[in-house]
Amino acid sequence: MTAPVLALENLSVGFRAGGREHVAVDRVSLTVNRGEVLGLVGESGSGKSVTGLALMGLIEAPGRVSGGRILFEGRDIAGLPEAELRPLRGKRMAMIFQDPMTTLNPVLRVETQVVEAIRAHERVGAAAARARAREALVKVGIPAPDERLRAYPHQLSGGMRQRIAIAIALLHAPALLIADEPTTALDVTIQAQILAEAQALCAEMGTALIWITHDLAVVAGLADRLCVMYAGRIVEGGPVADVIEAPLHPYTAGLIGSAPSRNARGVPLTQIPGMVPSLVDRPPGCAFAPRCPAATPDCAAPPPTALAEPSRFALCRHPLQPARFT
Repeated sequence: MTAPVLALENLSVGFRAGGREHVAVDRVSLTVNRGEVLGLVGESGSGKSVTGLALMGLIEAPGRVSGGRILFEGRDIAGLPEAELRPLRGKRMAMIFQDPMTTLNPVLRVETQVVEAIRAHERVGAAAARARAREALVKVGIPAPDERLRAYPHQLSGGMRQRIAIAIALLHAPALLIADEPTTALDVTIQAQILAEAQALCAEMGTALIWITHDLAVVAGLADRLCVMYAGRIVEGGPVADVIEAPLHPYTAGLIGSAPSRNARGVPLTQIPGMVPSLVDRPPGCAFAPRCPAATPDCAAPPPTALAEPSRFALCRHPLQPARFT
């Protein structure tokens, strides 16, 4: 079998505060293969974005990767010095952020920013780089690309700015693309277009895509596999259709049940009671136990891994489907 583009092995990320280190990402393991779309889902504060930043080597003090390995194309890049990470970022691995206004420089024309992204990794002339920039904008469906290249970011709509951010991320056909809720602030029409474009472009280039979101409806039609994250840990994983149709973990079932499409018109939306625990006050054992309708006193101990076929797992003592424990 071909080795995965990315393999996380017990990745942990901590943030130091008040004289002690608080764990934001706790022993996360996952793999993403060439041309595969992995959905990483969870509430705000579950550790999704921190995981994405750790993969890119963008965790800053007081945070740090405190354990585990990040195997990118077979090479452990956890803890690599900045001088060795810089040639990888933007070329072999790229990230699309939630807010394009924090990605694009507001005082530089779009052309300048796209051309700089090209020439940072390739020795090409200005004319050739501009032609590549124009081609990149066309590929993500931007009309009148010459006009858009001359514009400043504030002269463009949110959807147009995000398409440009995606175009920059895909310039060098990266092996790995991390998309951190890139469509959250966009209207549903533009969101659907960007989802379709990202999926088609990654399939065409063979790029491994990690799509980070809190919206299960988004990944239901986009992802091949799904990892559900809660309080810094992946609590369930498996093929997206299997996870959505028959969740193993009560938290996953709660996320699915709280979707508006799952609730009858005129009836109050189903909610998961309580909130994601803070880093400084994480409960012992299963972190979801204080909010879980199936919790028992046994849940005060670390949860075992429940395995169900095919290729499905959950960290839960009381899985919702038949499973064996390891």
